[in-house]
Amino acid sequence: MRIDLHTHSTASDGTDSPAELIANAAAAGLDAVAITDHDTTSGWAEARAALPAGLRLVRGAELSCRSPDGRGGYCTVHLLAYLFDPDAEAVVADHARARAQRRRRLATMAGRMAEDGFPVDADELLAELPEDSTAGRPHIAMALVKAGVVSTVDEAFERFLNDRGRYYVPSSRTPVESSIETINSAGGVTVLAHAFAHHRGPTVTAEVIKELAGLGMAGVEVDHPDHDAEARARLRALAEDLDLIMTGSSDYHGTNKVLRLGQETTAPEMLDAIAARATGVEIVTAS
Repeated sequence: MRIDLHTHSTASDGTDSPAELIANAAAAGLDAVAITDHDTTSGWAEARAALPAGLRLVRGAELSCRSPDGRGGYCTVHLLAYLFDPDAEAVVADHARARAQRRRRLATMAGRMAEDGFPVDADELLAELPEDSTAGRPHIAMALVKAGVVSTVDEAFERFLNDRGRYYVPSSRTPVESSIETINSAGGVTVLAHAFAHHRGPTVTAEVIKELAGLGMAGVEVDHPDHDAEARARLRALAEDLDLIMTGSSDYHGTNKVLRLGQETTAPEMLDAIAARATGVEIVTAS
């Protein structure tokens, strides 16, 4: 059984529509796929409507959070939240806040680039994004690719959009402890995404993961394209020690990243453990 629990659609920074994501997951031979767009559930309905026989849909989201890094500072972490009630008051409020902040951030960054002569228009970018979708730096990157300024999204980040560049605007994140509490109270299950992907930027220590597990975080994403063998071994040992769910996922974004659906997968018993803990919504199968 092939299960991929971390993918993105055009509801945030992927290039596949939710329906295309489902079709591509089926074509890739997956038995279950999770839609986990950033800070939104707006792709859930379309993904569910497109679900073919033989493919199960795990509804979720990826939440950007602020966490102690275990070294006296703070860093950004990402929580994969699965099978929570999307209508829970705290969930609705936090997603709306995060999306609004992301739109302000995109507008500021695009405005700075436009002032320097780059062919990026903040108003046009935002007008193309529905209010319930999630704006982000990849949308600026795609605009730069379209304009011929760069060849790829990765090049746009390397040259202009990384957190060391002059166009970067820091983001405001929800404390990770609050996000865990919010999702748990909405009947969902939280898994820490790509926790030891060091080349992405600052990461948390094992001690922080232990603390988050004590606050109700249920699992860690072990097998991820950005984890080397050492990172996977450390996370697997930590998960076994803490009795955490272990997942594997592609972090698929369509053509924005060179990642294949099903590139990394989750063991069936781990998905069963997520489903057993969740009380928000159920895994969907085609009717």
